[in-house]
Amino acid sequence: MKLTRRTMLAGLASSYATGVSAEAPMSSLRPVVRPSYQTITERVITQSGLSGEIGIVLSNADTGELIEAHSPDVPQPPASVTKAVTALYALEQLGPLHQFETTIYADGTVTDGVLDGNLILAGGGDPNLVTDDLAQLAQRLKDTGLTEVKGNFFVWDDALVNLDEIDRTQLDHLGYNPTVTGLNLNFNRVHFEWKRDGANYTTAMDARSANYRPVVTTSRIRIADRATPVFTYRDLGDVDQWSVARSALNNGGSRWLPVRHPALYAGEVFATFARSQGIVLKTAAEIADLPSGVTAMASFQGAPLTDLMRAMMRYSTNITAEAAGLATTTKDTGQKWGLLASAARMSRWARQRAGGISPYFADHSGLGDTSRLKASDMVRFLTAPDVARTLRPIMKDILVRNTQGDVIPATQDAVQAKTGTLNFVSNLAGYLRAADGRNLAFAIFAADVQARERGKIDGSESPPGARQWNREAKALQQELLRGWATQL
Repeated sequence: MKLTRRTMLAGLASSYATGVSAEAPMSSLRPVVRPSYQTITERVITQSGLSGEIGIVLSNADTGELIEAHSPDVPQPPASVTKAVTALYALEQLGPLHQFETTIYADGTVTDGVLDGNLILAGGGDPNLVTDDLAQLAQRLKDTGLTEVKGNFFVWDDALVNLDEIDRTQLDHLGYNPTVTGLNLNFNRVHFEWKRDGANYTTAMDARSANYRPVVTTSRIRIADRATPVFTYRDLGDVDQWSVARSALNNGGSRWLPVRHPALYAGEVFATFARSQGIVLKTAAEIADLPSGVTAMASFQGAPLTDLMRAMMRYSTNITAEAAGLATTTKDTGQKWGLLASAARMSRWARQRAGGISPYFADHSGLGDTSRLKASDMVRFLTAPDVARTLRPIMKDILVRNTQGDVIPATQDAVQAKTGTLNFVSNLAGYLRAADGRNLAFAIFAADVQARERGKIDGSESPPGARQWNREAKALQQELLRGWATQL
């Protein structure tokens, strides 16, 4: 199968009227009596049998009129619904045309194509840089006339604060919990592939994207004769050393594993492409500071921020959210902030932007489950002035289906929203066009926090009961959307 940037995004576990006054209260208004909706809500919640808390708010996005609410003020883990807040935070602070830039610098003089000095690959925080982009960057370096580098080859990743991982409570091998730095590649994941060869296996670790799949040595794996754990990880300083249980492997397959030294990973891949262009580089080494007086030789600019945020909202890529959030805080304050501090700053910004809501964000992606957000606050945020104008066009279209699973034709393009999913957490928030043409804003938050905590003790990717619970929560969402889009 040919990998595209869209395929890689999908593999990670990513036009509207203006809003209303930010001062319009949510939970304090008396709900408008609409028997059809009350029937829908009570029936759906009762029949779902879902454990935990369910918070629901539905309002008119144009007037602020509260149509209905169920436990609207219970703080819940927002999961990836957080990314809707992050998207607006980044777009309004960095600007929709902002582009992350990855640059090759020369620290020395170039004479007749020979650099008497060091070459530096410097990241600008681009979370969506992929292998094909580094191939283009190597070609652009060659086009400058460079043929030889006498000095060292360095990588610099200090444009953003470095995070070993987003959420330390997650399992080490989860590709959606990567390291985040100023120099990222392939969403900081490496492709692990195995194939049975007689009684043994052949394995490969590569940095594949649409057109290239260079083999890498900065990530290694060995097969261990054990039943559990499925994966183990050791940090060897400049190498990620993985092991995988033989009992977990079938005849052949693949999966993405996180990269914990992404700058060195990117450096190795770039050096491969530079060599193919006739420029031989030494093994990449990290530098803490970008030297003064360096000369930019070639650069690669990522997609405009609006496109990055649209992809993030569709594929829910955690690294995109964290890099965008950290970059926004860095630009806004003129200094790098740690993840908790940056997320706290976004919380304060959201409170001011929506007129007094009270979110607590522990990160910018929603991967950490200590974040808390009320359904009422989420809808108030969605209906704050000019929010819908920015967010609705980049949100994912949510299909509304009948009880047989078929898309209801009358609801085509009716719902744009952001999903949020963790084990025992399932959320949906966004905008909906009702059957009578009204624009509505909604939030459906469901979480069983106690079951989630028990699942962490289990130590598996999908603890017992999690998949069934999440299926039932998504069924509840569909029941509500179906009623709102066809009966209101």
